Amino acid sequence: MNILHISDLHFGTRHWNGNNDMLLEKLNSYAADIVINTGDFTTDGLESEFETASLFLESIRCDNVISIMGNHDKRTLKSQDLFREWIDDSDIIYPLKFENFTKKNILLDQNKARVKHTFTDINFIKVIKVNGESIMIVGIDSNEMYSDNGYIDDVMLQAISEQISQKAYDKIILLCHHSILETDNDPLYDSFRLINFIIKHKIEHVFCGHTHKLRLKKTTDLYHQHTFTEYVSGSLTSANHDYDTNMFLYYENWGEKEMVIHLVRVFVENDELIFKEELITCENSN
Repeated sequence: MNILHISDLHFGTRHWNGNNDMLLEKLNSYAADIVINTGDFTTDGLESEFETASLFLESIRCDNVISIMGNHDKRTLKSQDLFREWIDDSDIIYPLKFENFTKKNILLDQNKARVKHTFTDINFIKVIKVNGESIMIVGIDSNEMYSDNGYIDDVMLQAISEQISQKAYDKIILLCHHSILETDNDPLYDSFRLINFIIKHKIEHVFCGHTHKLRLKKTTDLYHQHTFTEYVSGSLTSANHDYDTNMFLYYENWGEKEMVIHLVRVFVENDELIFKEELITCENSN
């Protein structure tokens, strides 16, 4: 199974000045079974940005393009409506008890906000078949409305756990915009909750974005005897910071002993794109 990982496209005012068509041609040269987009595909959560991001994602030739929200995508009252209209209208998971939520702005007043969907979190489970295996992909919304910091609520994790327990799968993958193991100026404050969730469900693979920096880390909890790998991709097409290195990651034979990671850095030179690829071999990826 091959996975293509992209993140932080930032369509809008922070999107790069590179040629998107050239980039798409390069992305489509990799045979991906699953494309993972770990959020921040807009800059300010505007409808025009969602629409442009949608056109880009739809141009990636893969049957399984899976996106989660980022903090920049959640900056307007209509963010959840726009995500469902332009990115993915699949079923989302609702909490078991709304009254116990501690996450801010989790429910909007429909009369005041004039939105179709008043629940602001986008959490989901997708089970897809790849090479005869059932792959469960769990998308967790680590973003709060109007905040760049990450936050996870136990009530939501309980509802997701209930859904996981009702489904059969061979492998499980977790997607979360904020990194669990890395930090920056806008961190995931309560990462311990998500780590407990990972241990509970024996999740071994977590894909993240947000930091605009490449991180590939494996961590082991000696007490619980559980190991998981976190794959953090840098930005794909951001002009947000001078130090951004735009990149994408292609995992060939993902999760297998012979897995090879293709790290592809993207540079804009005049009207051309320059791609520089590194190969990272991984032993005992299981």
